[in-house]
Amino acid sequence: MSRDYVIEPFRHPVETRINYERELNGQQRAAVTAPPGPALVIAGAGSGKTRTLTYRAAFLLEQGIPPERILLLTFTNKAAKEMMLRVSSLLGGELSSLWGGTFHAIGNRVLRRHAALLGYQQGFSILDRDDAEDLVQTCRSELKIDLIATRFPKAGVLSDVFSLAVNKQEPVDTLLDEQFPWFAPLSDEIAALHRLYTARKIAANSMDFDDLLALWLRLLQEHPEVREEQQRRFQFILVDEYQDTNKLQGALVDLLAANHHNIMAVGDDCQSIYSWRGAHFQNILKFPDRYPDAAIYRIETNYRSTPEILRVANAAIAANIRQFPKQLAAAREAGVKPVLVACGDAREQAVFIAQRALQLREEGIPLNKMAVLYRAHFHALELQFELTRRNIPFTITSGLRFGELAHIKDVAAWLKFITNPHDEPAFKRITRLLPGVGARSADKIWNAFRAAPQTGNPPLASALQKIAAAVPRKAAVPWAQFTATVAQLEEPEIRRSASRMIRLVLEAGYEDHLKAEYTNYLSRLSDLEAMAATSMQFATVEEFLTQLALQTGGEADAEDRPPARHDEEPMRLSTIHQAKGLEFEVVFVIMLCEGAFPSTRAIEALDGEEEERRLFYVALTRARSQLYLTYPLLRVTAGSDELNQKPSRFLCEIPRELLDEWNLKTWG
Repeated sequence: MSRDYVIEPFRHPVETRINYERELNGQQRAAVTAPPGPALVIAGAGSGKTRTLTYRAAFLLEQGIPPERILLLTFTNKAAKEMMLRVSSLLGGELSSLWGGTFHAIGNRVLRRHAALLGYQQGFSILDRDDAEDLVQTCRSELKIDLIATRFPKAGVLSDVFSLAVNKQEPVDTLLDEQFPWFAPLSDEIAALHRLYTARKIAANSMDFDDLLALWLRLLQEHPEVREEQQRRFQFILVDEYQDTNKLQGALVDLLAANHHNIMAVGDDCQSIYSWRGAHFQNILKFPDRYPDAAIYRIETNYRSTPEILRVANAAIAANIRQFPKQLAAAREAGVKPVLVACGDAREQAVFIAQRALQLREEGIPLNKMAVLYRAHFHALELQFELTRRNIPFTITSGLRFGELAHIKDVAAWLKFITNPHDEPAFKRITRLLPGVGARSADKIWNAFRAAPQTGNPPLASALQKIAAAVPRKAAVPWAQFTATVAQLEEPEIRRSASRMIRLVLEAGYEDHLKAEYTNYLSRLSDLEAMAATSMQFATVEEFLTQLALQTGGEADAEDRPPARHDEEPMRLSTIHQAKGLEFEVVFVIMLCEGAFPSTRAIEALDGEEEERRLFYVALTRARSQLYLTYPLLRVTAGSDELNQKPSRFLCEIPRELLDEWNLKTWG
């Protein structure tokens, strides 16, 4: 019988520079000073997660662990740089030998030393997104796939599909069945293209970003000597935002920690909201199963929000079964109750938010301390119109207002051309959507159209038929479809309704274009359906296009804008996904009705309802002092039906005594 006997290095009693008793609360300190071994730190929203991880690294260094024996993994370069600087500041010295960075940065560093073992040369190139798409496009051409007959996905879509398959550790055909069923009939061709793309990368001595993780994992799996060297090197592994790791990242971490088990994973299971881009919730949920002797530390003191907001957040997440239970407790003093507002429709919801934002501004809260959060981009369409009408400055986290989104501009171009046949940019935008038509071809077609007499019935369609010879041969069949669609749009009954025009454009082929062009096809389709519904508020197509253009232009005349402080910045509009990690004094969460939030499509997925509830929890915990929860009682659909709305099930799960309900009344 034999057993291991560990020889521990002799150390004199450690004298630390840092006063952990003073700098950390009890829960943070317990995690920071944890003994070696696996540890899961469940750090609630606003509880000082980054502070805990930073002090943990400093504590290990003060205990005599060499910097090069510590691996700190983050998700962004900014987070990595910030943590490294904080640790250096705490210890008063340079720590260049500490291995800290994003998963991809560390993967690159490892592969630079061992690329030859995988068939690469040492000086391999890294393909950025454009480079990767160009290579996919080259492979697509090389396979001679009929792109028109099959509506084959564009290179950007294929790159996204390949990336997701790698990060979810799934075969491409399985991923297509699960997430892109409209491409499933093309799975053989797409899989063949993926194989060729992989081979061409090796031939070019190039890796894309996903290879930096996938090949790192393969290196560890296939080469025991490298795996053992890495396991010895990284005696302590610290992982930030662990709830956002995907299958590939989870496998890497587990393999690196397989011998010593000195892994500290820090995250919040209740903020796991990225399954759609590959995050694997099981990584954090099943951590105690993979590490049965793991210690679990909960950090529940919240330094961001008032007690009233946290009581609502705790109640909101309580219904989730698959979670590590915790109760956020406020370090701040009491404030006001969150407000629940039922609005007549989406337009009244927008009016309420605009008016309340101006009132709060007069009370001393700058607009840039306020945010409006929503489940999907199109939920804020009416609000963008209302803020523009009132000259209230706003910015959108994505950087694009609704009318600036590519698919919105594409469909708007159809409406512009029908209402104004002299609109050259609109005409060219539509024609460039056709296969084989680039900028030069579009110029040629436009010049031919401008010279053609617009006679016959309908006049525009007749003129387009006459210039078919100016169209590239590849676009001949799509041009006939384009001409037929224009003829339908010219019919007086259709021409009077922006909503009907939008739906006709979708049915005539633009929806197929969305499928081929974008991985988030369904989300963009929802945007266009909302566009059609909102257009019904306007008396004419021209009036709708005018308001869309004004909302897009954004800048109001200085004399029309409400008086602004010199340093005032615009209020923030954001999807909840994009607002994670941010905080605001005032938060409005809108469109809290069934079908919108939770999203009907999302809750059809396995475990979808619980992730939607986590998303709601993230929204609530962005608020520091005031929180407003709103929903419309009626919604207008693109088919001109008015539908009664049920409040979100998430609202119904919050005890009413925790909320202040406001009843909206119209003046006079």
